[in-house]
Amino acid sequence: MAGIKQGLEQKQTQKLSPLQIQTIKLIEMPVQALEQHVREVLNDNPVVDDDAPKREDEPRDVSISEVEEKEQSGGSLEENYGPQDDDIPSYNLHVNNWGKDERPEYNTFSVKQSFTQSLQEQLGYRNLTDHERTVASFIIGSLDEDGYLRRDIESLVDDLAFRANIESSAEEVEKMLRVIQQFEPSGVGARDLRECLLIQLEDKKRTPSVENAIRVLDTQFDAFKNRHFQKIMARLHLSEEEMKAVLDEVRRLNPSPGGQIDDSYNDQAQQVVPDFRLDYENGQLILSMPRFNIPELRINRKYSEIMETGRVSESKADKEAAAFVKQKIDSAKWFVEALRQRQNTLQSTMQAIVDYQHDYFVDGDESNLRPMVLKDIAEITGFDISTISRVVNSKWIETHFGIFPLKYFFSEGLENSEGEEVSTREIKKALREMVEGEDKHNPLTDDELVDGLSSRGYKVARRTIAKYRAQLDIPTARLRREL
Repeated sequence: MAGIKQGLEQKQTQKLSPLQIQTIKLIEMPVQALEQHVREVLNDNPVVDDDAPKREDEPRDVSISEVEEKEQSGGSLEENYGPQDDDIPSYNLHVNNWGKDERPEYNTFSVKQSFTQSLQEQLGYRNLTDHERTVASFIIGSLDEDGYLRRDIESLVDDLAFRANIESSAEEVEKMLRVIQQFEPSGVGARDLRECLLIQLEDKKRTPSVENAIRVLDTQFDAFKNRHFQKIMARLHLSEEEMKAVLDEVRRLNPSPGGQIDDSYNDQAQQVVPDFRLDYENGQLILSMPRFNIPELRINRKYSEIMETGRVSESKADKEAAAFVKQKIDSAKWFVEALRQRQNTLQSTMQAIVDYQHDYFVDGDESNLRPMVLKDIAEITGFDISTISRVVNSKWIETHFGIFPLKYFFSEGLENSEGEEVSTREIKKALREMVEGEDKHNPLTDDELVDGLSSRGYKVARRTIAKYRAQLDIPTARLRREL
């Protein structure tokens, strides 16, 4: 048996400091979440305060930097910080993102409401038992982002039992699914495209064209899907005009009631407060950050006195109380410094994006949007790619031509016929324009789209065309053909 050996091994490991952890968390937060988090910090830390004295003669709170000075000098807080008329510099512990007006209002912009949140809200208006509401809520949480239920009923019953500890039955789940299928947007909760379209047609006023459309999708869906219109007309004894009316009805339906998802971004916030604002004035792009309300953090007078007492007292209880206050003060210091670092990181990253995409930000023309990935901005700023990713996530910018998530400006690139790198977004725009301008009686095939893009100077393979079509929700040529 081999003997036991004992030895020393030196390893180098890297641990994140409390300040670094704080900064990482704050960088990820959009501005609304940030302000809420600041409020929570104030509530959780009894030592810090953001309320100014209500009267001029009321003893004022003490800034953290002042406490540090007293710790070093050994002076008395009472001697130096009693009631007095002199104003206290607010820059000691104040993250100043305000303009001249002290409490400016946010610019808020409506974005589409969360799909799940909307369904849960509608569920709240239904007269259901608590058990039924729980089952229905679970079904809502099982829907795909496009609004479809891709699970079979029995699987949902099993999931309710094993994942949520809820006993149910196939009949009850089916019943609750029918309730959800009555919600807006119409077609939600469908298990396939046929059911989705039929739900929407059932919600419409019963006109002859709607009735015919229901008959076609209910009995001839496979033929309709494959554009075999002549067969449908013969089987259901429809005229060409009636068939065209059916196509018009179906064309107005939404095959993705949950909301279209593309490859660039998807945000589901109800309201957006832009983290950045970009103005174009006198030929110059001027970047600024919205003035979010981060309060001035100061040490509550009562706790500063506790700390002072602990320094001069021999009592163990007084010293323990002072140590508690000191720990809370350190926590506040880290938090404020993390706020400053967040501000600097976001400002530097967004400025790099603006500089990189300068031509695009001048007028918002997508053809000027350069290929750009996270690594490009990381190399410019010197930040890690993970940091850039955190900055980009859930952040928005207000420009003179619209409101955009930062993810929108990132895309891969391809070379054109001249060897220049162009954004995939530019190629997709050209592809969509070609499809919109095609003869719908004889739509362009993927090979013809390749040739068309090639004539415009874009070198794209056929498989790439198929990929972009799917991302843009453009069906194949056969499915785009019309009567």
